[in-house]
Amino acid sequence: MKGESLAVFNSNDIYPVSADTELPFEQHRDIFYLSGIDQEETILILFPNAKEKKWREILFIRKSDEHTKIWEGQKLSKLQAKKISGIDNIQWVEDFKDIFNKVSMDSNRFYLNKNEHYRAKIVVETREDRFIKWSEKEYPSHSVSRSNPILQRLRSIKDNEEIERIQHACNITMKGFERVLKFIKPGVWEFEIEAELIHEFINNSSKGFAYSPIIASGNDNNVLHYIKNNKQCISGDLILMDVAAEYGNYSSDMTRTVPVSGVFSKRQKQIYNSVLNVKNHATKLLKPGNVWKDFHDQVGEIMTKELLDIGLLDKVDIKNQNKESPAYKKYFMHGTSHHLGLDTHDYGLLDDPFEANMVFTVEPGIYLPEEGFGIRLEDDVVIQEEGDPINLMKDIPIEADHIEELMNK
Repeated sequence: MKGESLAVFNSNDIYPVSADTELPFEQHRDIFYLSGIDQEETILILFPNAKEKKWREILFIRKSDEHTKIWEGQKLSKLQAKKISGIDNIQWVEDFKDIFNKVSMDSNRFYLNKNEHYRAKIVVETREDRFIKWSEKEYPSHSVSRSNPILQRLRSIKDNEEIERIQHACNITMKGFERVLKFIKPGVWEFEIEAELIHEFINNSSKGFAYSPIIASGNDNNVLHYIKNNKQCISGDLILMDVAAEYGNYSSDMTRTVPVSGVFSKRQKQIYNSVLNVKNHATKLLKPGNVWKDFHDQVGEIMTKELLDIGLLDKVDIKNQNKESPAYKKYFMHGTSHHLGLDTHDYGLLDDPFEANMVFTVEPGIYLPEEGFGIRLEDDVVIQEEGDPINLMKDIPIEADHIEELMNK
């Protein structure tokens, strides 16, 4: 941050559904990252150059009254908030405007926090948005800077505690996957598989799915974001499960594709092994210094070779392709990797070179709607200073023969 600047971070709202119904509270990942506080109506001020030391970090939390204690339960005390956050100056949120007015007098610049993630689609006004409008109206003479680019870099590189949480989420995901391998058989419904997974996740101290689960059987393997999960699974079909647990607000992200009957057909196994081969080669490219665009071009070359080897592409396809629309995109139309962390599609500036302790997914796929199936495989890996990335899902079965063996025990 530039000198004489302060930054403000707000918690998320509790979002309404209709009538008096609300969605479960999910903390804004930025304020959680910076403070560890997982409670609504929280505000954080960071003012590193404040003249008085007590104003350099200020955390505002919601005060419990008798009504709140009876209906919602006790909110964090100041002592609890201090212990969680490490911040000495804890204030009640009701006092925010008065204190903000006082500290702003020693500041020339506000760092404001907008969602600038490359996948973000903003359709609702957030608590952060309302604060930005208010601050720009009340303090028009202050300069404004953006917090998000700083946070994108900070959050993209994980410390050991963060990696441990992601690993724990992966371990819970493994338990769910092992459970459904024993459960899947012809005639089960996609939603029954979903129920088995959520049972195992919650039973292992997860709040649940890290993202909307995709449990797609048959030709819906080829629908990238299929979330209906309402079909019966038929013998001979495959089930693509893009589903994973969260733990402590950190996400895991796994995809496995398995046969409903417990046995792959010859053609299914051929395509499966091709996808696995691409995944294994792509993983080795996640090294410090490589960059996002180059990485995806490199994986495109690997996929092109694989598709040529199995006869889905030929030399004419390669000759007629162009840079904007390479031939392999007919069968593999999405990206190979994304940052993973507090968000499933986590922060990370795409122009920044890869660094050690960045966590990525690796998820190639080959989709064949004309043949009635598609296959995607996905693991989560941590980039190392030297050598290949560490696979946080190395213990989750992925080899086709191993999958068959486990399903037929």
